[in-house]
Amino acid sequence: MPNIIFLPHEELCPDGLVIEAEKGMNILDAALENGIELEHACDSQSACTTCHVIIREGFDSLKEADEIEEDLLDMAWGLEAESRLSCQAKIVDEDLVVEIPKYTINLAKEKH
Repeated sequence: MPNIIFLPHEELCPDGLVIEAEKGMNILDAALENGIELEHACDSQSACTTCHVIIREGFDSLKEADEIEEDLLDMAWGLEAESRLSCQAKIVDEDLVVEIPKYTINLAKEKH
């Protein structure tokens, strides 16, 4: 099984974490199953950017983002060329190195 290497994130996984993930699983579900509480305000419906991550290694192994994901990513905080919505990025057969951005844009959370 491929590994997902989550780089350290001050709040969500301060020491970083290496997990095994099944092929076909998305990065968000793999993170959640392993105690990394990535935000996902739209419940994986590809309708927000709260689960935005940056793929530092293994980006080319992922299936290309569709037009809806690309449009949403344009609104993500800290967008980079290797950005993906973790709810849409499915693991194929290569290890991934994933960075969780420091901030997310969560309008629902901001209003409270």
